[in-house]
Amino acid sequence: MFRKILVPIDGSPPARRGLEEAILLAKDQSASIRLLHVLDESAVTRAYDGTTYLPASYVDDLMRNLTAAGSKLIKDAAAKARQRRVKVEGVLLEAFGRRVADVIVAEAKKWSADVIVLGTHGRAGLSRVVLGSDAELVVRESPCPVLLVRGKVTAAGTRKATKRR
Repeated sequence: MFRKILVPIDGSPPARRGLEEAILLAKDQSASIRLLHVLDESAVTRAYDGTTYLPASYVDDLMRNLTAAGSKLIKDAAAKARQRRVKVEGVLLEAFGRRVADVIVAEAKKWSADVIVLGTHGRAGLSRVVLGSDAELVVRESPCPVLLVRGKVTAAGTRKATKRR
């Protein structure tokens, strides 16, 4: 039985679908959910070429905005869970130079999560190599089972998150 479900969220369609599945699982198992949003400051501090750094004043403003957006994301997701009578709490963490996947795994260990429910884009091939795969890293390093929630494959071969009926 799952009692503690960790749900990383980032506002993407796959993460929203992951949240929906986690809510269904929590209701079925009488479990609680911990929402996790990770602020990745490395995405903010580097320009697109990955080597040029932004001035500190820009970074401070961007981090404040990202923190506010992350807090709102957690608040909105928690409201969805509470509407469905699921016990929920949220946490906002910064990566501080670590990979997002490492932050997720560390939180799963710290909170003693029974399962991680993680929405994934389902990238493959070159896009996975270039963009990396937090989901893959979480699966490899997780101290508990991981439920990956993928989007539906469209005619063009890309993944699209769909609402469960």
